[in-house]
Amino acid sequence: MTNSFALHIPDADLEPDPLDPAQIVSGTPEVTGKVLWESEDGNRIRGIWQITPGVVTDTEADEMFVVISGRATIAFEDGTVLEVGPGDVTVLHEGDRTTWTVHETLRKAYELTSSRP
Repeated sequence: MTNSFALHIPDADLEPDPLDPAQIVSGTPEVTGKVLWESEDGNRIRGIWQITPGVVTDTEADEMFVVISGRATIAFEDGTVLEVGPGDVTVLHEGDRTTWTVHETLRKAYELTSSRP
């Protein structure tokens, strides 16, 4: 039996994944998500994540994601700024400290990897 599947990301039902209030810089952003697959050791996770407009801070994991809908500006502590929107692929590195300004509700498909034991 296979564990393979297909899912239409724009229509996927997501579950609330509340932000830590300390992360919110402005607005009332809300996060939802869905884990689609997780490795047995928890070091790889694939899923869908969504955030509504607002400004939040984060410390990133090693992640690759593709924006399905929406737009955001991701500013890094070192001054790097990424503008992301539908169809964009983005790679973030563990420990990157970022500020996300979400202009339009952003939905992405992602894969996180971790080297934790």
